[in-house]
Amino acid sequence: MAVTGDSTSTSGELQGTNSSATLVSTNNQFFGFSIWREFLWGAIAGGFGEGMMHPIDTVKTRIQSQAIMTQTQKQKSILQMVKAVWGVDGLRGFYRGVVPGVTGSLATGATYFGVIESTKKWIEETHPNLGGHWAHFIAGALGDTLGSFIYVPCEVIKQRMQVQGTEKYWTSVVMKDAAHVKPDATMYGYYSGMFQAGCSIWKDQGPKGLYAGYWSTLARDVPFAGLMVTCYEALKDVTEYGRQKWFPNSSFHVNSSFEGLVLGGIAGGVSAYLTTPLDVIKTRLQVQGTIVRYNGWMDALRRIWLIEGPKGLFRGSIPRVIWYVPASALTFMAVEFLRDHFKEDKVTTLSIEKSKSPLQQS
Repeated sequence: MAVTGDSTSTSGELQGTNSSATLVSTNNQFFGFSIWREFLWGAIAGGFGEGMMHPIDTVKTRIQSQAIMTQTQKQKSILQMVKAVWGVDGLRGFYRGVVPGVTGSLATGATYFGVIESTKKWIEETHPNLGGHWAHFIAGALGDTLGSFIYVPCEVIKQRMQVQGTEKYWTSVVMKDAAHVKPDATMYGYYSGMFQAGCSIWKDQGPKGLYAGYWSTLARDVPFAGLMVTCYEALKDVTEYGRQKWFPNSSFHVNSSFEGLVLGGIAGGVSAYLTTPLDVIKTRLQVQGTIVRYNGWMDALRRIWLIEGPKGLFRGSIPRVIWYVPASALTFMAVEFLRDHFKEDKVTTLSIEKSKSPLQQS
């Protein structure tokens, strides 16, 4: 009797242990799937936002790089730049560099949103004192840093192609102005496409050329990414607080896609404006080519401040904000939409009922 009872008890304990192990395994598999899903949704959203807003980014890049191209302080306004691009290149000029732009955004979007989800959970579980907005900031910064290994070469290629425009514009306007200011100046040849541009930069400057402005890119994107996701999560908290305070007994609910559209746009615009000086420095380091005008991040900051003042550091801030408000809005809207429509309603858990032995039944 005693032996049978102990055996039955042990069997029940083993069954309970197996049930727990199976549940943990199921949860881990689901968690892993959800993280990979965040990578996919982030990539789609990032590429979508870049493709939609690329023309505005082209205007911003050309405005910020004028001082390098012409070596003069006479700079075009936003409207003048739009007219100049349209007058020479037409619609094609606004979409130069869109392929490397979308490629870089696919990588950045994937790592940004994928790493955010996994990192936030890890930080909140292992370092509770860093939870909340600090977890969001760290996760966003880490996600953008990992994406930079692919994003920066794509950004270098994209911005040089944007500055060049069509071959007609590059040879008849930009190079003519550069030769007028500095007759011996030869920046780089015309790029016919993304692959040819990458090979040409590698041949002329090696890996250093493809990763030109890498540290300035991190100096811009790490605080930008951290600020944007922190601002977005803070705005969501404020929205939820307001709903509970003013509509406590109401069934009123804001659609998550619409919330992502509005709050994502605000978060992106604020973060974009605050990091504009870092974007100006990055752009000039990446488009200067083989003719070195700025010897690194600090030299660029010092020379822009001395020659152009604060206005130079915030050059292109308006098109940058105009670009990031809808781009961020569309990105966060797409992510929230995909999360809502492809999420698992519940995690399947396994429940194993302990069977009673004949003696226990009797």
